[in-house]
Amino acid sequence: MPTDTQNQADKLLEVEDLRIAFPGTGGANEVVHGIDFSVEAGGHTVALLGESGSGKSVTCLALTRLLPEGGACQLSGRIRFKGQEVLEMDNAKLQALRGAGIAYIFQEPSASLNPVFTVGYQIAEAVKLHRPDINDVTARVVELLELVGIRDAEKRRKAYPHEMSGGMQQRVMIAMALACEPKLLVADEPTTALDVTIQAQIMELLRELRSKLGMSIILITHNFGIVKGFADEVMVMYQGEIVERGAVDTVLENPQHPYTRALIACIPKLGAKRERLSTIGDAMAQD
Repeated sequence: MPTDTQNQADKLLEVEDLRIAFPGTGGANEVVHGIDFSVEAGGHTVALLGESGSGKSVTCLALTRLLPEGGACQLSGRIRFKGQEVLEMDNAKLQALRGAGIAYIFQEPSASLNPVFTVGYQIAEAVKLHRPDINDVTARVVELLELVGIRDAEKRRKAYPHEMSGGMQQRVMIAMALACEPKLLVADEPTTALDVTIQAQIMELLRELRSKLGMSIILITHNFGIVKGFADEVMVMYQGEIVERGAVDTVLENPQHPYTRALIACIPKLGAKRERLSTIGDAMAQD
């Protein structure tokens, strides 16, 4: 039986009583209310699921203190990455954490990539910043593009973002995140605005990279469809709180919280004839 010390060592990320508040006209407006969760090392995948505005993205930005500071945002609680307290890190440690420890890929890659620089140049910038030990940066860029399944990488590194499809742009964003060899990848709605076939390709790519690199993943989504078969654990977030968590199959087959049941009820089903889809509000009212 593993000891407490061994269990502690398996925890890549630990979040305890995390609270996030922004200033408002009537005082601080708390948007995340004392949540707790952890992510294990070595390929563990947690899906953070909920509708827009539930607090998913702001929670994950807090993990590396990417939220505005100096009174514009109040963070409290504990965030430990590999045993180190993130809220106590100085700027040098934070820079090392961002990218090499925790990396991000965001939705809408066309909005994240700079349109005036080639994709190879932008990946190279990430390599130079976080991996100064690499001498042949161009070779590393080509290697990363090949890793994410972009053919003819030597040629494609010279392309501008607008010369690539949305799926290709998202692969570039994944390559940029992997440039720093992170232990934890935060994938924030990585398949938004992509058609179903490309969504499946991106999720399969993330699955392959997780297995190959031993990289843990936090998947932020509102789509139960991409969670099943991909994540080990799901956490359902509603109005700044985690209202349900558990193994993906358990939560999908036997949801306990009314909000989780409402989310599942809103999923379109083949053969189900309705004049309109249920809304979350409708499903919760019927619960």
